[in-house]
Amino acid sequence: MAILECKALTKRYSTKEALASVDLKVEPGRIVGLLGPNGSGKTTLIKLASGLLTPTLGQILVDGRVPGPATKALVSYLPERTYLSDWMKVKDVIDFFADFYADFDRVKALEMLARLEIGTGDRLKTMSKGTREKVQLILVMSRAAKLYLLDEPIGGVDPAARDYILETIIGNYCEDAAVMISTHLISDVEKVLDDVIFIASGRIALTSSVDDIREEQGKSVDTLFREVFKC
Repeated sequence: MAILECKALTKRYSTKEALASVDLKVEPGRIVGLLGPNGSGKTTLIKLASGLLTPTLGQILVDGRVPGPATKALVSYLPERTYLSDWMKVKDVIDFFADFYADFDRVKALEMLARLEIGTGDRLKTMSKGTREKVQLILVMSRAAKLYLLDEPIGGVDPAARDYILETIIGNYCEDAAVMISTHLISDVEKVLDDVIFIASGRIALTSSVDDIREEQGKSVDTLFREVFKC
């Protein structure tokens, strides 16, 4: 069974159509790039999958279920913007996640924090934007979820930190889970992706495995993306 499935999924905001009749499947054990220009509908799709929005038309299913209280235990969501309060220390957010999510692995989180030399007594307001984003990613990837939804996980960090973040994603998701990474930094994430979904103006422009793009078209994902979107 697909971890995430969309059937004629449509989302409108007043007169604007953010998603239009989207059909797609995300299978377990895959890291999928949700790739498109700004305003293409990437964040809307991720919010629908996480249960923060409801469809206007069509259907979205997480592990065969409509997003709701039952699926929140299956989905680990990293929003594009920082959401943790500045007054909190790292140990506070660790305790918060441990209390809130039954599948949160405190030991895994502490190990990843230690590798980055981030102390549990460090306060979030003293951290750089990039370090706060690393903390958030560690929290999200320390859950034993079935679907990880990562909205621009490397957008706010320096290039040197991007490799660590991508390694964290690869090394910390369950084999029967799926990861969806929304980004416009194609060349940076291409090396970790199994499949890609190109989206523009709320419509799916292409779905493919990365291997098929390289073997059948003889191009990198980044090159094909630039050709499709003329950028």
